[in-house]
Amino acid sequence: MFDLMSPWESILDYWFEDGLSRGWPSDPATRKWFRASKGDDAEIEHRFGDAVSAALQQELVEWERHPESRLALILLLDQFTRHIHRGTAHAFAGDHRAATLAVEGLSRRMNASLPVCGQVFFVMPLMHSEDADLQDLCIRNLEEIEKTAPEFAVNHVQLHLASARHHAEIIRRFQRFPHRNKVLGRDSTREELQFLEQSGRFGQ
Repeated sequence: MFDLMSPWESILDYWFEDGLSRGWPSDPATRKWFRASKGDDAEIEHRFGDAVSAALQQELVEWERHPESRLALILLLDQFTRHIHRGTAHAFAGDHRAATLAVEGLSRRMNASLPVCGQVFFVMPLMHSEDADLQDLCIRNLEEIEKTAPEFAVNHVQLHLASARHHAEIIRRFQRFPHRNKVLGRDSTREELQFLEQSGRFGQ
């Protein structure tokens, strides 16, 4: 059982490294974010697997109270699940709770006090959602982050904003992410199969 008193700071330190103090991490720190690495996956499972299990079991509610700990909980549910359960349906098991935490947090402006990198990952569950309204909410928030981000971080935010717009375009077209169909046991339409052939690899 995961110790509820264990610090959530270790999650933020691992994911953002110097980004917590700089506003955006140096390039080496960001490499683990979106690469498919067995080494990263194994390290995350070893260090944070119990925390992920606790989050998926609706535990760690205490972490919902403050912006930083809520962000750590969102990372467990939205990012670390994708590392630990890569290539399986369970990779998406935390998506609903993560999106709920993000929407609730945004309504209370809990994201406003976070560093820019934290603000971006606070809304990442919305980018992963197959709900068009949540996709639009993600884009609007990233546009706001872009306006207020320090100059050195603007380009990074713009890359995430471009990615969000691409995600939203896919949802508008298919009402779901076709690249998830196989692992979720969903039949793909002919149009989706053509899209998958042309689009190549596209995350999880």
